[in-house]
Amino acid sequence: MSDSTVPEFFAHFPMPKITSGELDADLAADDNRIAILFLWGRDCPNCDIAKRQMLLTPDRFQRPDVRWLHDNVYDDPKMATRFGLHGIPAFFLFHRGKKLGRISPWPGTDAFMAAVENQIALTGASA
Repeated sequence: MSDSTVPEFFAHFPMPKITSGELDADLAADDNRIAILFLWGRDCPNCDIAKRQMLLTPDRFQRPDVRWLHDNVYDDPKMATRFGLHGIPAFFLFHRGKKLGRISPWPGTDAFMAAVENQIALTGASA
């Protein structure tokens, strides 16, 4: 998935773009769902692997008890600094504004969803 296909991914797997300056307000207004912040970058092979796997089974990722946000940290280095990134992709999970944890590097679909489902069970998150 090259730079030119990035918009294609977000067309098939819609998630709002968020910037470092908008994140706190967005999370403060959060509902009872798990919020997943997907931090990625252009021309990042591991990010492309994650995107491809997400597109293979989008129903596993697009759940009513989960909402997605994304940010290209190459365009928003303050976000990368805020979360102390040393590599991407990185996924941060939040519930009602509280950071629950981080998933990085991409562990594959099954491990990723097991971690998300665990947080849903622990928090009681729902749509």
